[in-house]
Amino acid sequence: MKDLVILGSTGSIGVQALEIVEANPTLFRVVAITAAGTNPQSLIEQAKKFKVSVIGVTKNADVLRAALPQATIIDGLDASTEIAAITCDIVLNAITGSIGLAPTLAALKVGNRVALANKESLVAGGDLVMSIAKPDQLLPVDSEHSALWQCLMGEKKSEVAKLILTASGGPFRERSDLSDITVAEALNHPTWSMGPVVTINSATLVNKGLEIIEAHYLFDMPYSQIEAVVHPQSVVHSMVHYVDGSTIAQASPPNMKGPISLAINFPDRIKGATAAIDWSTSHTWTFAPIDAARFPAIDLARRCGTLGGGLPAIFNAANEVCVAAFIAEKIRFTAIIETVEEVVQSLGSKSAGALRDLADVSAIENDARKIAHELVSKVAR
Repeated sequence: MKDLVILGSTGSIGVQALEIVEANPTLFRVVAITAAGTNPQSLIEQAKKFKVSVIGVTKNADVLRAALPQATIIDGLDASTEIAAITCDIVLNAITGSIGLAPTLAALKVGNRVALANKESLVAGGDLVMSIAKPDQLLPVDSEHSALWQCLMGEKKSEVAKLILTASGGPFRERSDLSDITVAEALNHPTWSMGPVVTINSATLVNKGLEIIEAHYLFDMPYSQIEAVVHPQSVVHSMVHYVDGSTIAQASPPNMKGPISLAINFPDRIKGATAAIDWSTSHTWTFAPIDAARFPAIDLARRCGTLGGGLPAIFNAANEVCVAAFIAEKIRFTAIIETVEEVVQSLGSKSAGALRDLADVSAIENDARKIAHELVSKVAR
């Protein structure tokens, strides 16, 4: 039985992970969970159902203490970082945003294995993370990276020609005019059910840009060998193109339980973790190149990743500000990437050199957020 810590237990990934635990009670014991605490009742119900003795929150700690008198409640901005360092078999980091970097580093430093659903850990601090991660200590949860991981198993890196990430294309892949998109439209993803930030990032294709940076770090592959293509059905999650012309793909219905289960139970698969493809019916899967003119986020992310230093962290931090502004209906949909690019250009000269520690990451992110807020106020509608 594996001792499991879940960071972000009330989010989409965390909830699905707990469903896997519930379906496989002999495989996992949940020893700690964390969440922001904005929905304390959900956290209380999870703690009672899975008999969790350690809970971390950033708010509403008193509510949890009153409802769970026998549990240890850790509160404050560093709660997830502290809990990530609890000795366990696996830490599932399902936090959204670059605030997930510190917990990732904390878990790795004490030797915990990390199932990483927080791609921003690698975008904002990839060099820091990879400098301490040991082989098989950092396992991907994103469906695209889980697919690449599976396609690469047992293969020689020297024989890999390209990593090919698939993208659903979001709700606007066939829409020519993106200027008048509403928040409700952007949150209506055609394939996946995700949190609002990830859903907006999928609509702008920022998510795919972040995933290219993540793939660079996870698989130690140059950006010139990482591509993305539109695959609306979201059944083929990614592919690896080999030097002999062969392409190996990983396919399954669009459901995150497969990637989650593989990461938290590695090296073994969990029987029936997700539904299989029904090969008794007909299927049509299509693939198309990404329209870089309508969706410039991928090229911008690739440029930031290639130049390195603090640029990926700047890209991500500015995007977090702009997505929040769009959700609050302060800026247009197209202003998200336009503003992010302005921030990247503004801070480009200050981002050279490696980020040495968390303080460096925080400093460059704070600069990016400050400028992003200033720019958002200028373009606010």
